[in-house]
Amino acid sequence: MIASVDLIPTLIGVGILVAVATGALLLFRVRGSWAPAAAIARGVVQLAIISLILGGIITQPALIAVALLVMFGVAVSVATQRIGWSRHGALVMSTSIAAGIAVAGAAVFGSGALAPTPRYALAIGAIIIGNTMNIATLTGRLLRRTVIDHWDEVEGWLALGATPRRSTLDLARGAVREALIPSIDQTKTTGLVVLPGAFVGAIFGGLSPLEAGRFQIIVLAAIMAAGAVTAVLVATWLGPMRTKPVIAV
Repeated sequence: MIASVDLIPTLIGVGILVAVATGALLLFRVRGSWAPAAAIARGVVQLAIISLILGGIITQPALIAVALLVMFGVAVSVATQRIGWSRHGALVMSTSIAAGIAVAGAAVFGSGALAPTPRYALAIGAIIIGNTMNIATLTGRLLRRTVIDHWDEVEGWLALGATPRRSTLDLARGAVREALIPSIDQTKTTGLVVLPGAFVGAIFGGLSPLEAGRFQIIVLAAIMAAGAVTAVLVATWLGPMRTKPVIAV
């Protein structure tokens, strides 16, 4: 009974927020105006399921590893779809995201910044996977869109005998920088503009503000490291282009 009473205000609040988001997009006639509502509905279902699952595996290292692998697979699939599904795209995204995660994870746990416990592995692993997915997607889409917009310039380089990699190198560097801006701004404004979810969640979980802040800065640094490695690798893999690319819808 208590759960149902607590759930009703939550559903009402979420419903109002969905209506606001959808209404704003519909009024401006944005294509895909219902996408936020669909995403929230899907997120509700997925979070309900994952909450039940995590309750049973939080202390089981093997099961946590399986959960992280599933998250990684979904992240690769989403990032690949955003640049246009292909075997090459899947290889690019899987290797780039995996490299970013591996580097950040090795630094965090290898340095002793966090103890290699199942809880920390799940928490920071999931956060890094989600953020590297976004950065990989942004890098790939920004690179292709920039190349399309500057195709005459790229063709000029190719006509002068430049390699496909050199013809898009400056554009690739710009795509990497642009893809990292959201993460850089989030890190710069932490504590001033926003209290990140990991920080708030750690406090709600019983940690002191000092310990929560320590955990949050580790998370932010790990996101930046993983994101930088991932973005550079995506741009390196996708950079060489001999024909004008196409942006996936």
